[in-house]
Formats: sequence, C-alpha cells, structure tokens
Amino acid sequence: MTFYQKKTTTQDESIEEALANLREANELYLEEFPLMLTERSLLTTFQVAKHA
Repeated sequence: MTFYQKKTTTQDESIEEALANLREANELYLEEFPLMLTERSLLTTFQVAKHA
C-alpha cells in the first residue's frame, strides 16, 4: 500500500475561510503533482476538542 501525505497549514478569520484556504492549497498542489492512484482510496475525517 502506498500512502500519500500532504502537510498543509493555514489560518484565517473563521473556520470556514481556513477550510476554503486548505481546499484551494490542496487543489493547487494536486494540479502540480497529480496522484497516480492504483489502489483503493481512503478518506477520513476527525474532530478536535474545543479549547477552554
């Protein structure tokens, strides 16, 4: 199995804007370095705890 990992960091005024920035950064990266998918893909999500 081959794992591709792209580390991306961003910030903005809101979570929605930061997520939009992440989406755009990854789209631009994949345009430059497309994945050669030969195996099954795995997509996962996770939540982080709120800071008090």
